[in-house]
Amino acid sequence: MATNFRLFGVTHLTILAAIVLLAALLSALQRRLTPGGNGLRLDLACVILLDTIWWYGYLAFHEQLTFPSQLPLHLCDLTLYLTLIALLTLSPAVFDVAYCCALAGTSMALLTPDLWENFPSLSTVQYFIAHGLVVAAMLYLVWSRQARPRRSSVARAMLALNLLAAFDGVFNGIFKTNFMYLRTKPASASLLDLFGPWPWYIVAGEGVAFVLLLLLYLPFRQSAETGTKQTEKRGTN
Repeated sequence: MATNFRLFGVTHLTILAAIVLLAALLSALQRRLTPGGNGLRLDLACVILLDTIWWYGYLAFHEQLTFPSQLPLHLCDLTLYLTLIALLTLSPAVFDVAYCCALAGTSMALLTPDLWENFPSLSTVQYFIAHGLVVAAMLYLVWSRQARPRRSSVARAMLALNLLAAFDGVFNGIFKTNFMYLRTKPASASLLDLFGPWPWYIVAGEGVAFVLLLLLYLPFRQSAETGTKQTEKRGTN
């Protein structure tokens, strides 16, 4: 559906900049707090959780929470829930997947948003809030040094991505939905437009996802390998 939202226009760039600025501000604030303090991290988790509950409550109140189209089966939905768990627990395994999916997947939803109404309608504002908070949360955890991806992050993320795709593929076939855009590309412009028609854009998307995940891990490769060597050294002493 055509909307009035201009891709990489002033409004779009302002939103993207605000997300990065929010992450930077949260990180700076975290570093000023008592070492080991988790209040800010838990507060951010509560904001994301309340926003999610409010949105689904709004849909239910207006009788728009319908089956099967409104089920949380897109990659961004999974990433949001993993982000919540990562914020609440700092689980390394959960963070590995959330970090990769947020910065390789949810970020794409922000760069090429699939909007169905004119901006700034309630749904489009909520779209940017939900996706923006997920990306900001992952940047905040990394920049504040509360979490960082490990060597297994790429493999874990690719496994999670393909498991969700397999489930969504079966679900789409049964209910004629389009979760993860496995049946057809988004109506709005997206990176998938570069990869040809179905099913080739899915195959190409798999390769691009793998490359993006490798690039996201690359800045942490040396520190992760150093940490592994130190752990192995302590184990032999």
